[in-house]
Amino acid sequence: MAWLVSALGVALLAWCGALAFYWILQERFIFLRFDTALRYRYRFGGRYQQCWLDRPDGARLHALWFKARDPRGVILYFHGHSGNLKRWGRGASRFVALGHDVLMPDPRGYGKSTGRISERALIDDAVAWHDWLADHVGPERITLYGRSLGSALATPIAANRRVRMLLLETPFNNLIDVCWSQLPLFPYRWILRYPFRNEEAIRGVQCPVRIFHGTNDPMVPLSCALKLYAAVPGHVDREAIIVEGAHHNDLWRFPRFREALRDSLK
Repeated sequence: MAWLVSALGVALLAWCGALAFYWILQERFIFLRFDTALRYRYRFGGRYQQCWLDRPDGARLHALWFKARDPRGVILYFHGHSGNLKRWGRGASRFVALGHDVLMPDPRGYGKSTGRISERALIDDAVAWHDWLADHVGPERITLYGRSLGSALATPIAANRRVRMLLLETPFNNLIDVCWSQLPLFPYRWILRYPFRNEEAIRGVQCPVRIFHGTNDPMVPLSCALKLYAAVPGHVDREAIIVEGAHHNDLWRFPRFREALRDSLK
């Protein structure tokens, strides 16, 4: 019996140590940031320009505005948690080919953007980018696009601003459920400093909503996207496009996704 008590004690100490480790380093796990030198010159095809936005706390935010010929509108695109515009900017040409400009910001701490990360600051920054863009093109021309973690930045804007449409690729209902699906070990509801409760924000959305997700997503389970879809108000024009066999990063390979996206942006 003594050995069992001893083993349980060791296991408890190990769990507490792992919990403390996660608590301290959770920001590094959630935000896989890479900075970029201010003098760095991007090498993308097509027309684009750099844009800057200064924030009240001293942070300076950076974005790229990719230009289409005779654009139908502008997509405000919030990218995922890993990498920066050097990676994500390569995908802008797909939307430009569909006749839309793309404004793609790097969140604070990513790429050329500066500033300390907090959930509130990230969401406020996203709203500020929308307001800046609306001043330039008008709110009725803006389509919000949230990719994975970026869905938690796009959705609060749609709940508080007038936009054309909200498009969410591989989104989640909240980060608590996502973390539990990856590592069912810790009480994330109590320790996560970045819960990103997306399902609460989407209840205030009035514009059309399209959710795109794959059945084989190993990072954000389909169940998380379906919970988010269920939280969209019933009177809102909404659709969940579920792509059979798709994973987290390969939806563009599937005709069903490409066709549904093209139809959404007409």
